[in-house]
Amino acid sequence: MPKMKTKRAAAKRFKKTGTGKIKRNHAFHSHLLEGKTMKRKRKLRKSAIMHKGDVKRIKQLIAYK
Repeated sequence: MPKMKTKRAAAKRFKKTGTGKIKRNHAFHSHLLEGKTMKRKRKLRKSAIMHKGDVKRIKQLIAYK
């Protein structure tokens, strides 16, 4: 059985933390920002931890990262 390849698109979007959790960036922060409040834009800057239900799928995509 050959080795799995890391999905490059996923590798650019997700990172593993030291404890094995998956970090992601928020969406909705690239354009149309005038209508969003400063508080909302500030919160969108920070990264977030993936929800437990999605982690297994993402870990398969970035197996060797």
